[in-house]
Amino acid sequence: MGFAERRKNYWRGRFKTAPGKHLTVVDENGKAIRFASRGEAQRAASEAENKYRRGDWRDPALGQETFGEYANRWYETQDLAASTMQNYKRHIEEHLLPDFEDKALASILRTDVDQWEKKEKAMYAASSVKTWRSTLHLIFEDSIEESLLTSNPAAKRRGRGKRAGRSRERGPEKVVTDPLGILLTAERAALLSGRDDEFVAAVLKGYTGMRWGEIVGLETEFARPGSIRVEWQLYELDTGELVRCPPKDDSYRAIDAMDWLSALVANLVARTKPTPCPCHGKTYVFRGQSTARTGGHQGAKLVDVARRAEVSTGTVSNVLNHPDRVTELKRVRVEQAIADLGFVRGGAGSEHAAHWRRNGFATWLFTPAVSGWYPKKAPQEARPVPLLGEPWPGIPARGRGASDRADACWLPIAKGLTPHGLRHTHRTMMEDLGTEKVLMDDRMGHIDGSVSARYAHVTPGMRKRLKLGLTEQWEAALDARLTLCPTSPVRMLNDLLHARASTVQPPRQRSSAGPRIPAGSQAG
Repeated sequence: MGFAERRKNYWRGRFKTAPGKHLTVVDENGKAIRFASRGEAQRAASEAENKYRRGDWRDPALGQETFGEYANRWYETQDLAASTMQNYKRHIEEHLLPDFEDKALASILRTDVDQWEKKEKAMYAASSVKTWRSTLHLIFEDSIEESLLTSNPAAKRRGRGKRAGRSRERGPEKVVTDPLGILLTAERAALLSGRDDEFVAAVLKGYTGMRWGEIVGLETEFARPGSIRVEWQLYELDTGELVRCPPKDDSYRAIDAMDWLSALVANLVARTKPTPCPCHGKTYVFRGQSTARTGGHQGAKLVDVARRAEVSTGTVSNVLNHPDRVTELKRVRVEQAIADLGFVRGGAGSEHAAHWRRNGFATWLFTPAVSGWYPKKAPQEARPVPLLGEPWPGIPARGRGASDRADACWLPIAKGLTPHGLRHTHRTMMEDLGTEKVLMDDRMGHIDGSVSARYAHVTPGMRKRLKLGLTEQWEAALDARLTLCPTSPVRMLNDLLHARASTVQPPRQRSSAGPRIPAGSQAG
């Protein structure tokens, strides 16, 4: 039982914590409380002793550690994936420490956190602020585990302080496309890059739902006939380093691949003959882009000239090096294409980087493909992708005066679509086919922890129906593309269109010698 202890001109409360060990009743700052009467001191001491026995008492000296000190100590104890550690570091250094670094843990109140959140939302997207608050909440929760705090000031109280009705923080709806949109996006990305890697990658992502890191990190040994095995991903850190790590949430899986999709990947590998990369020593399906092949402002490439003249790259090379080996008609066509495109021999680099960079791919290849516009990049403003309209759907004009030489530009396919949006698109396509949820989760690498999911299992029949449905969607997209134009400047797609045309005659075909401004384009 607590007792009062007489001092010179005041009383203090004392209570027992162990045999021969007593503590003094103190305030929230750890200073001994001076009571005016013996009764007050004894009551406070008894109450403190009861709290101690119940386990509710904590030392007021704890929690005086500053948030900055604890956050640094907390971060050092984490042992997580490199991507997670990078995100935590960014959240703490850029968004939490500026407001809370010098404050004692115990002094941070719920109102302080709410005020910080309100300030952040005035500058950043609500979804980002929500993520940063989650990190703050986690840090406080771990401080409670260490008995530094008794409650979490970052905890959300449902329904408190909010206007009734639908949430005002709803983000924009995720943009998705359809099978034809996937095909057209893949074709345009290949035209912008000047090779087939981007065509295969966009189709693969749209028809498997693989994450971006899983596409970049797809090793040739896991691209097997009939399936794509997801074993690793390459995650790009802020330093530019690409870390080879397990897929998100350990979502290892084998994704069923239709015969045509397996053939598409196998043909690309057979033609490009990839070699082990210098950074990981592994052989990957897809190569990166060199600096000279991104940005939209560099000079035309040899493949651009070949596409414009509708000849092979070998023919273009012969015109440049051995003109006597080429017929007069082809030589004139190639020389005209060189003039139209502003091609400068040796003006575009040919070295490939080992891997794509997330920002470079999305900014200079994917976004222009789906929107028809290059983004703003100093000193240039956002601008339409300049095109030479023939052959359809147009050859990107590059180099100085590209806009003046252009006679067409692309209409948007799905403005706002992102590479991750193709993952959403794949899920939507499966929903449209009536695919069972257990198979959709298995394919996407999602985990359903419900009791119902424990009794659901994927069957061969489910897999077969899904592959048939996706094949029908692919063939319908090819038929629609044939209707627009029976040929393509992208070699892989051109081969697919020819093969499809030999088996199915589409209802309407556009001649490759048709109007200058075709469907999907507008005057530049």
